[in-house]
Parts: sequence; structure tokens; C-alpha cells
Amino acid sequence: MRQYTRLLTLLALLAGFPADPAQAAELRKLSLKSGDIDVPVEVAVPDGRGPFPPVLFIHAKRGYDEAERRHVMELAAQGYLVVAPDWQSGRMIERWPAEHDPDTEKDVEVALDYLLALPEACRIPAGIVALSRGPYYAIRLAAKRGPDLAAIASYYGHMQNPNAPEPDQLFRVAPEVMQITTPMLFLIGEQDFELRRMNGGRAFYALWERGVPVEYQVYPMARRAFDFRADQTPEEKIATRHARQRVDQWLRFWMRPDAAGHCR
Repeated sequence: MRQYTRLLTLLALLAGFPADPAQAAELRKLSLKSGDIDVPVEVAVPDGRGPFPPVLFIHAKRGYDEAERRHVMELAAQGYLVVAPDWQSGRMIERWPAEHDPDTEKDVEVALDYLLALPEACRIPAGIVALSRGPYYAIRLAAKRGPDLAAIASYYGHMQNPNAPEPDQLFRVAPEVMQITTPMLFLIGEQDFELRRMNGGRAFYALWERGVPVEYQVYPMARRAFDFRADQTPEEKIATRHARQRVDQWLRFWMRPDAAGHCR
């Protein structure tokens, strides 16, 4: 039965359709200490024999819920060992916080340390997949821990400190963009917020001019949060499938597992 399930999963991935992630990964729930805070964490372990390429998943400010969990399990179905910290619940931060709490960055970093130390993880730098507010955490980590990171995939990400004053939000990117060297893939809908598209575009040009490997994927007719909207259009459903495949290609290129997903 397990061989049959693996075959179905492989065929689904090759065909470009999402496999049932529940059949392709084990989900563990635990908590990590970050100072005095207990940080809820979910770990998705691929089916099969490891070690596996490690990926840190950083959720959006809307909170960690079933949509994020499904995304994490989809990454595990692609062969990645995924650690997803809930940087809000441990500190009792309500969904959709306007301000950024710098202390939550410690909670995300603790999860990165845990990921890299897992026995199932390849002894290579980790990839990051991050959504919305999550990519701001990613660039902060990349500025601090660059050698520990292989690549970043940013879904419609913040490229400025949410606490920065309005002129910085409108006309500048975060200073970390001018420091990092981690390869970065941007994914964003054509109809996302104008400010988000502007900041992402500026970050793309800033990285490219410094010689940092970077790509910028825009999805026509796709709106804000195109990949998990409850009212997804047919075009947004296709964009989601494309984005999942594109992120997989990006991570594999920079993390360099072999064709079977094993560590080199």
C-alpha cells in the first residue's frame, strides 16, 4: 500500500497536480523554548528514507491555520523536511497584527536552529518558503545567518519593516535587502496591493544590481493571496499550481538534492 501511495504521489507531482499531502508526509506538533516563550511548531516529515532537504516555513500575519498546514504538507510531499513555527500564538498575538514585534524573530530563529539539527535533515543550508509578512523575517534571517540559508521563496512578501515610517514604506526597501546574498524568488499576483508590488519590484532591482540571484514571477489576473483564497478563480488555481512547482524548482536548484530528492 505504501508503494502504491508513493506511486500516486509521484504521478500527481509529475502531472502538475497537488498530491494528497496527508498521504505523503507525517505531521508532528511540538513546542520550542524561545526565552520564556513556548513557540508552537509543526514538523512535516516526507514519506520514505531521509535525510531530506530542510525547509523553514514562515507564515503570514493572518496566522497559522489549515491553509498554511496544507502548504507545509505539500512541501513535504515534494520531499522537503519542513519546520513551521507559529510566531503569533506563543506570544498571544492576534491575527492580522499591524505592527511587527521584533521578539518574534527570535522565535523563528529558534525554529531554524531546530530544523538544522533534526536527524532527518540533510547537513546543508536550509531553504525558506515564506508568505506575506513571512519574507520580512526571511530577509532579516538572511542578513544575520546567510551561510545557513540556501534560498528564499517569497509569496507576495513584505520588503520593508512594517514599523518603518510612511516615506520608507513608499520609497525604500528594508536595509537588509542591501546586505543579503541569499538567492531569492518573488511570487506575486498582478492585482496584489500596489505598495506590495512596488516594494517587491524595488527589492528585485536592488538584489539584481548587486549580483544576487533573483527572479520575479508575476501571475496575470491573480489577486492578493492568490494561492489560498476561498474564492479562487480558475486562473488563480492555475497560478497556485505553477507557484508550487516554481518554488520546488528554485529550492532544488540551490539546495541541489539528486533526482530522487536525496542529499548530495
